[in-house]
Amino acid sequence: MSTCTLSRRGAEAPASPIRALAGLARAAADRGLTVHGLNIGQPDIPTPKIMIEAYRAFHDEVLAYAPSDGFVDYRQALADWYPTRGGVRRAIDPDDIVVTTGGSEALLFAIAAVADPGDEVLVCEPYYTNYGGFSHMLGVEVAPVTLSASNGFQIDPDTIETAITGKTRALILPTPGNPTGTVLSASDLERIAQICVERDIFFICDEVYRDFVYDQEPGARAASLLDVEAADEHAIVIDSVSKRYSACGARIGWLITRNSELREAALRFGQTRLSPATVDQYAAQAALQVPESWFREVNAQYKSRRDTLVEGLRHIGLNVPTPEGAFYIAIPLPVEDSDAFCRWLLTDFEVDGETVCLAPLGGFYSTEGLGHNEVRMAYCLEEDVLQRCVRILERGLKAWPTR
Repeated sequence: MSTCTLSRRGAEAPASPIRALAGLARAAADRGLTVHGLNIGQPDIPTPKIMIEAYRAFHDEVLAYAPSDGFVDYRQALADWYPTRGGVRRAIDPDDIVVTTGGSEALLFAIAAVADPGDEVLVCEPYYTNYGGFSHMLGVEVAPVTLSASNGFQIDPDTIETAITGKTRALILPTPGNPTGTVLSASDLERIAQICVERDIFFICDEVYRDFVYDQEPGARAASLLDVEAADEHAIVIDSVSKRYSACGARIGWLITRNSELREAALRFGQTRLSPATVDQYAAQAALQVPESWFREVNAQYKSRRDTLVEGLRHIGLNVPTPEGAFYIAIPLPVEDSDAFCRWLLTDFEVDGETVCLAPLGGFYSTEGLGHNEVRMAYCLEEDVLQRCVRILERGLKAWPTR
């Protein structure tokens, strides 16, 4: 037996609650069940053809490295897209952008650039699990502000201000939220940015779901931190092609900051990992030509799916908030242990050869004990499938043995 031991960082690395049940889901499928995956935000909407065509059009004889911060033509195209078609009022310089391997790497670079081991980043829980995963990797502590399903997981800027301490180096906040679907108003976003400036902490704003907001005028997008001029030296925006273009496998994201020192730090991290994917950047640049009509059609589909799921869950007696954006809903269940319940759905339960895979919400919290009776559901599937999933959940809750 080896006497080598893992680092504490490696031994204590948290498993992703989003993917933790993937093995059980595969085993259920191997037994012949149809497993509806509501645990992962993997859209079933076809990737725009212009992206696929860009992959097919690549015929270079050598698949070479890209520049560490991404192709300048792509960064220029991104900088042009935001104020012309991306709903941002202010101009962006291509040198404000660092292209990354997915939005996840942009998040990693951002945390690494602003926080040292032992520092804290502030999050609103429940939060996207990679905020905690990357913080753990870097030896950075996560300090939570707890939100509540009872008021739709709304965010109070004053509560954020109260939570800032001498150890706080940054606030990480998504809008629209994952897993809550909460969308910050322009005024609340500006107020939170003002707090970060006044308290001299960085504001890492995760905007990968900005295109998906509901109950607003057609073509609306969530407010962007890029439009808050007073926060330029403190603001870092995370973005990605994954959700915007239903292209999660493309693995192209980017970090935007007008703070030149911070941008330089992110570039140096990028140099360490050499370069973002070459061919994927060509496809991502082609995607910038996707017409606005495509986004409106996709938004309409997600809104309809949201309404179907919310109505179905309420019909079976669950008190659920209505998400304002993204394509997730965080809900309480009448169980004491949602993790055990989700596992049981995959190992011991089915309805006519079907079952569901949900994401237990406990791993989306830092506060011990919270989320134990909550799950996240992604409404990335067609409405008839979502309706079947609700029926499976209803029957599962009735059949779930008391434990």
